[in-house]
Amino acid sequence: MAKKRRERRKTDIASSVHEENKQKLDEAQPIIETQYNGGGSARMSLLILLSIFTCAASVMYLVYANFPELDNEEMATIKIPQDMDDAKALGTVLSKYKDTYYTQVLLAYFTTYIFLQTFAIPGSIFLSILSGYLYPFPLALFLVCLCSGLGASFCYMLSYLVGRPVVYCYLTERVQKWSQKVDKHRDHLINYIIFLRITPFLPNWFINITSPVINVPLGVFFLGTFFGVAPPSFVAINAGTTLYKLTTAGEAVSFYSLIVLGVLAMLSILPVIFQRKLQQKME
Repeated sequence: MAKKRRERRKTDIASSVHEENKQKLDEAQPIIETQYNGGGSARMSLLILLSIFTCAASVMYLVYANFPELDNEEMATIKIPQDMDDAKALGTVLSKYKDTYYTQVLLAYFTTYIFLQTFAIPGSIFLSILSGYLYPFPLALFLVCLCSGLGASFCYMLSYLVGRPVVYCYLTERVQKWSQKVDKHRDHLINYIIFLRITPFLPNWFINITSPVINVPLGVFFLGTFFGVAPPSFVAINAGTTLYKLTTAGEAVSFYSLIVLGVLAMLSILPVIFQRKLQQKME
C-alpha cells in the first residue's frame, strides 16, 4: 500500500510539472509573437509619425506663407532659434512687424511653439524668452503655458496613436520604473505632474511620450502641464524683458530663480504630504 501511494505521488508530481511546463510554453508563444509583431508595428508607427510630421510642416509653411514680405536679411532670421544670437535677431524682426501684423506674428509664434512641443524639437526655451520681449507679461505667461499644454497634449496623443510600439521597443525599462512611481501617486496625480514639470528630474519629452502608455489621463496631463510649466516660464519670460543683455539661455536662470522654483516645487507636493498625514491620523 505504501509503495502504491508513493508511486501515485510521483505520478501526480510528474503530471503537474508537465502541465506547468506546457502552460509556460503556451504563455511564452504569444510573447514571442508579440515581440516579432512589435518590430513591424514600430516600423509602421515611424512611417505614420513621419507622415503626420510632414502634414504639420505643411501647415507651418502655410502660416509663414501669409507672413508679411521680408527682405533677404530679415528672411534669414526667420528660423527656430538655437542660441541667444538667433533669438535676438528673430526678436528684432518680429518686434518690427508685431504692431502692424499683430495677428500674423501671434499666429506664427503660437503654431511654431506648439509644433516644437508636439515633436519634441529643441528651441522652445528661446521662444519662451522671446515672448517676454514681444508681449506684456500676463499675455506672454498665458501664451507660453497654453502652447506648452497643447503641444505636450498633442505629443501625448501622437504617442497614444502611434508611439506605443516605439516606447515598448526602446524605453521599456525606464517606462516600467516610472510606471511604478506613477502608481504610487495615482490619488494625487495632478500634483505629481506639476512637480515633475517644475523640477528637472525627468525630461519633458519622456513625460509626454510615456504618459499615455502608463495610463495618465489626458485631462490631468494637460492641467498638470499648464500649471507646472508656469514657474519656469515665469523665469524665462522675465528674462526676455532684458533680451539684449543676455548672451546665453543659462543667464535667464539666476540663483534666486532656482530657489523660487525649488520652493514652488515643494509647495506643489505639500497637499499630498498633508493628505497622507491626515489619512494616517484617521486610521
